[in-house]
Amino acid sequence: TLFKARIYDEVDVALVVMEAMRCSKDFGFSKPEQYKISTAVSELARNSVLHAGSGEVTLNGLAENGKNGIEIIVEDEGPGIQDIDKALENNFSTAGTLGLGLPGAKRLMDQLNIEIKMPRGSKIIARKWLK
Repeated sequence: TLFKARIYDEVDVALVVMEAMRCSKDFGFSKPEQYKISTAVSELARNSVLHAGSGEVTLNGLAENGKNGIEIIVEDEGPGIQDIDKALENNFSTAGTLGLGLPGAKRLMDQLNIEIKMPRGSKIIARKWLK
C-alpha cells in the first residue's frame, strides 16, 4: 500500500488528490497521466463524501504480467449504488450534480470496477497501467 486515508470533507479529498499526484509521479507516470489519476481520485473521493458522508481511499502499486501500474480503491458505508449501469452514464445523478464523476473516472483510468457491499456501501477499484 502506497497510501491510505479516511476522508470526511473537501479538505481530505484535496489531500488524497495531492497524494495521488505524488504517488503517480513517483511511480513514473507522465504529467498528463498523473493528472488523469489524480482527477479520478478526486471524483471518486468526492462521491464518497457526498453520498456516504465519509470513506476511505487506498492507493496501491501494481505489478502484473510484466506491467506496472497504480490502483485506487475507494470504499464507503453509504447507501450503495442502486443502478451501476445508470451511474456510469454521463449526466445521471442522484445528488443534483452534473453526473460526470463516475463516467469521467472510468474514461480516465484503464479499468474501473464497482462492487456493492452488503448491507451498505460500495467499493470502487480503478487501475491505470504504465505505458
